[in-house]
Amino acid sequence: MNYIELQIACTGVDYPTEQQFLAWVDAALPAQEQDSEIVIRLVDAAESAELNLQYRHKTGPTNILSFPFEAPPGIEMDLLGDLVMCVPVILQEAGQQTKPQMQHWAHITIHGVLHLLGYDHIEDADAEEMEALEIDILSRLNIANPYLEQSENTP
Repeated sequence: MNYIELQIACTGVDYPTEQQFLAWVDAALPAQEQDSEIVIRLVDAAESAELNLQYRHKTGPTNILSFPFEAPPGIEMDLLGDLVMCVPVILQEAGQQTKPQMQHWAHITIHGVLHLLGYDHIEDADAEEMEALEIDILSRLNIANPYLEQSENTP
């Protein structure tokens, strides 16, 4: 069984329930990573921008930051790491991309979990592998391919 610690560090916004986040985390984790814990922190644009600058040296807020946990030698913990999700950026992206908000939340959550597992999208081949995994996981949740234009997802 997986566990999440949901931290709400912003007010007056819509975001998924702990159960929704847990379902998306469960879908993204392979069997060997079960019984893991992930911290999900929902933040405002200011906190996201501060963390983005501090850890990625990039200006402005971003939709998600992933911080994998690396235990010191000899310490065993089930903590995979932390996901810091910027609520206003995610909601804005969903609107701009004309995607249902909860489907976009699912995609961004799964994207972050894959980062915690070591996937990245710096090189084209790695990006293709990561996107293929995201598409597969989302399809098992009956969520359309997020990389297609919205009109391509409708019959």
